Formats: sequence, C-alpha cells, structure tokens
Amino acid sequence: MKTTIVIPSYNEMKTLPAVLKAVAVIPLDKEVIVVDDGSRDGTRDWLEKAIAGREFPCDLKLIKHEKNKGKGGALITGFNAASGDITIVQDADLEYDPSQIPDLVRPIKEGRADAVFGSRMLSARTYTYSRIYLAGNKLLTFLVGLLFGLKVTDSYTCYKAFRTPLLKKMGIVSNGFEIEAELSCKTAFLGLRFLELPIKYTSRSRKEGKKINYKDAVKGVLKILWLRFTLCRSDFN
Repeated sequence: MKTTIVIPSYNEMKTLPAVLKAVAVIPLDKEVIVVDDGSRDGTRDWLEKAIAGREFPCDLKLIKHEKNKGKGGALITGFNAASGDITIVQDADLEYDPSQIPDLVRPIKEGRADAVFGSRMLSARTYTYSRIYLAGNKLLTFLVGLLFGLKVTDSYTCYKAFRTPLLKKMGIVSNGFEIEAELSCKTAFLGLRFLELPIKYTSRSRKEGKKINYKDAVKGVLKILWLRFTLCRSDFN
C-alpha cells in the first residue's frame, strides 16, 4: 500500500531540509507532498531547486499557496492531492521524528484500523515547553471524548494517519489549527476503527518558531461545540 506524507510548511527553512532528509529514507512505498503556505523565508525557492536536482530520493511534490491560509488550509490542499492508500501528516518543525511513521501506518496496512493517532500522552519520551499548552490540549481532548465518545488521549497531535478515501469523505473545512479538532471529531462521528500509539515528541518554544497559541485553543473549543450540534449523518452519504 502506498502512503502519502503531507507536510504543511510556513517559513520552516531552518528545519524542513532535515525533515525531508529523514522522510526520504523511510522504508515505505510513499509520496511526499510539501504544501508551502505562502512562505517568505526562501523555502519554496530552495525546495524547487532541491526537487529539480533530485536532492531527496523519493517521490517529492511541492504545492504552493500564494497567500498564507493556515495549517488547516495547507493540509486540506495536501489531502486533496493525496494519491496514496494511506495519508499521514508530518510537521515541518522537527518536533515529531519521521522515523515513527512506519509504525503508525502499519495498523492501517494490516487492516486493523482506519485511523491511527500518535499520542504524546502515552509516551515517557515527551517534552513540552509549556504547561499551559499541555493544559489546553487536555481540555480539547476531554471535550472530544465527552461530546463524541472518542477514547483519545491526544486529540491535537500532528501524527494522524487515515485510509485516504475515508479522510477525503470527511469533507474537512478548517483552515487553522482547529483542523485537529475537526479530524478528531469526525473520526469519532464516522465510527472509524481507531487506535492510538505512543510517540516521542520534543516541543520547540515560541522563540524557536512555535505558532499555536491560546487563541487557537479557543477556536478549537468553538469548533468542537459547533460540530457537536451541526453534524448530520446525511452529510457523509
């Protein structure tokens, strides 16, 4: 089975080369889609040259947004372009180690799951720079469990893998970080066979370029509440 790895990138020139180097050697039949979300730090020019020069030994594609649409907007573009049987998200900032991807997609390849999340909460190898950020994630995860019945410990993890047809069936619309809430809620709403696996994670600080903040947590709460009262089974038929 072919795996599509979608990498949303916005001004990540400092870390994207290392991420792509690690992704390129993952032992999977794969395509890698980088969605440059209006970067202004030279990322897209460098990546165009890297692709033309075959710097990375994998099927690597670049999709460019002329204006920044947000993480969700970049992911939606990548999801729509995915041609693999499985789609997984990889952030461009080195907080998540790409070597974990084969373990995350294996349950889907083996027919044991439709969706797999990599949980930072289930691992002893997780380092976060902010207790406030951790508390916000726990609140959002609690709401997803309470309102949608999903037994999840980390709803805002980057590492989410899906059977691609089911992912496209979700009709994701969130442009910001609240896409994480939408993906989690719709995983539960559609009754997908769901697994969580522990992952290692090392958070970077705001100074190092971390972009999510308390406003995104508020948007996530509102998104979860909105989905709880608006989703209908007919929307997915």
